[in-house]
Amino acid sequence: MLSSLSLRVRIFLFFCLLGFGGLASVGVALWFGYSRAIETTVANGFTFAAILAAFLILGLTVSIWLLFDENVAKPIERLAAQMRTRAHAGVDGALDMQAARYLGDLAPAASAVAQQLTDTALTTAQAIASETARLTAEKARLTALLTEIPVATILVGPSGQIVLYDGQGAEVLAQLGVPRLNAQITDYFDPSSLGAAVSKLGRTGMDVTFTAQSQDATQSFDTKLKPMDGGGYLMVIDSQTLDISPDAARPLVYDFDLLEQRKGAAEMDILDRPLRSLCYSVFDTETTGLLPHKDDVVQLGAVRVLNGRIIEGEHINQLVDPGRPIPPGSTKVHKVTDAMVRGQPDIRKVGKRFHDFSRDAVIVAHNAPFDMAFLHRQAKDTGVTWDHPILDTVLLSAVLFGASERHTLDALCERLNVTIPTELRHTALGDARATAEVLVKMLPMLEARGLITFGQVIEETRRHGRLLEDLN
Repeated sequence: MLSSLSLRVRIFLFFCLLGFGGLASVGVALWFGYSRAIETTVANGFTFAAILAAFLILGLTVSIWLLFDENVAKPIERLAAQMRTRAHAGVDGALDMQAARYLGDLAPAASAVAQQLTDTALTTAQAIASETARLTAEKARLTALLTEIPVATILVGPSGQIVLYDGQGAEVLAQLGVPRLNAQITDYFDPSSLGAAVSKLGRTGMDVTFTAQSQDATQSFDTKLKPMDGGGYLMVIDSQTLDISPDAARPLVYDFDLLEQRKGAAEMDILDRPLRSLCYSVFDTETTGLLPHKDDVVQLGAVRVLNGRIIEGEHINQLVDPGRPIPPGSTKVHKVTDAMVRGQPDIRKVGKRFHDFSRDAVIVAHNAPFDMAFLHRQAKDTGVTWDHPILDTVLLSAVLFGASERHTLDALCERLNVTIPTELRHTALGDARATAEVLVKMLPMLEARGLITFGQVIEETRRHGRLLEDLN
């Protein structure tokens, strides 16, 4: 019966209940006050009536507010969040009509709009599917071709950032550090020798051949720089003289949008930078227990997100020797055994590698204080400072879906249609990948809420900091 009423009628009934309930409360209070006045004094009776009326009206107001919040406010918030995920995160599926059953025609109307958006998106997707398949096949052929050519190729943008590297280029970079798109090329090669060659390239506009030195001056590479239209250059390294396994080639990794990156953008205050312009290092850890002050990491996984997409080929999936037995209860959760971590590097080495992997990036995790606590504990021995900006997907979920919703990783993945393969759940890389996919879907949703810059998002998440306190 109630579900058939319109939203306007339903709200009208709330106010009627408030009005009639208030009148009834005053009437009851006056009756008891009159009875008390007969037994004592008139002043005492009126005072008692006023106090009783105030408490009754207050109780009535709180009760009606709870009803309104449960049957109108929360469903509207939930419905808005579901529509936002479909409009901006590409999530398919029907709206939860049961949760919005008391909102009258609003829920069916919202469902119709969502279905229309889905149908339109499906038509568009079908139109470009064949073209995408063709481009994917061409990319695979190009990757195979570049892998067979005995040179390492690295494309460097006008601002000195890495825009592309092939399989051999990845191997060269891996010998000097952790391969990363958007990293400065001088993170890997000596700025003086490279800078002189780049200057000559700019003056002559001709190819420049020189010997590139690694940043630590322990390695040298026969290198040719080729100028590119619009700025930047192609760095070609003779890989025949390098110790590169032919079976170790990785996919072609690139992001040509980096060529359009404005010079000096990276020097902006990070709080003023748009969310899309930032690089994110998304990670997760598996541990011997749930106490960061005494337990240890047994596995660390991380992926990188750049320009709103996950960079395939750039990840960490590393077992860690905790230097102590792993409790059976913990192994039951993450499946990491003592035999698996025997002979693996300790958290100091793995932490240093992850620190390099996350250079110039925002670190992201689900319940970040928990995972970061393990890294901070070892920071002194590792010789690094964890001063990266941090984003927590628990808080981002609260911003987008409301604090009253569930904010576990499983709930968030279900809400955003992100699938974690069963065999990868509670593995560091599997959970890191899922968190990264969730982040990618939430970025456009945040922008749609008017949260464009990193500073705006941080300011909004601070309102929900209590959630992390409760989790930890």
